[in-house]
Amino acid sequence: MYTRILVPIDGSAIANHAFDEALMIARATGAELQPLYVVDVPPVSVAATADFYVDIRDAYVNEGAELSVDAAERLKQAGVRGAPRVADVELTGDDIAHRILASAREYGADLVVMGTHGRRGWRRMVLGSVAEQFLRLSPCPVLLVPERASKAQSEAVREESNLRKEPY
Repeated sequence: MYTRILVPIDGSAIANHAFDEALMIARATGAELQPLYVVDVPPVSVAATADFYVDIRDAYVNEGAELSVDAAERLKQAGVRGAPRVADVELTGDDIAHRILASAREYGADLVVMGTHGRRGWRRMVLGSVAEQFLRLSPCPVLLVPERASKAQSEAVREESNLRKEPY
């Protein structure tokens, strides 16, 4: 039985689908859920100004705050205990997967639910995968929710809503 579930959020359809799955698991098991937004500011080049760095970081922090408000509302509507968190990637060699790992440890998560694009071949090699990297690092179980499930669910919801529309 799970007691603490962590789910990374980033505003994407894939992450939202993983959040939906985490909500269902938390509701079914009585677990607490922590949606986690990770602020990952790209490295600043020598040519970039300090102002640019501050502006881009502020944009990520604001996005994290907005997603946290939405996540808190979704937790409340689902009747699931928990609170969102925003965490920063450390500038000294940290990355998103390691920040999720540190956050999961700090939270005491016994399950991490993550969305994944399910890329293969050269796309995975070139684009990388936070989910794959985290899966290799995680000391606790990880549930990967694939994009194709997210797309299929979105299409089903879209079709259902089209059927409900009244003709003009």
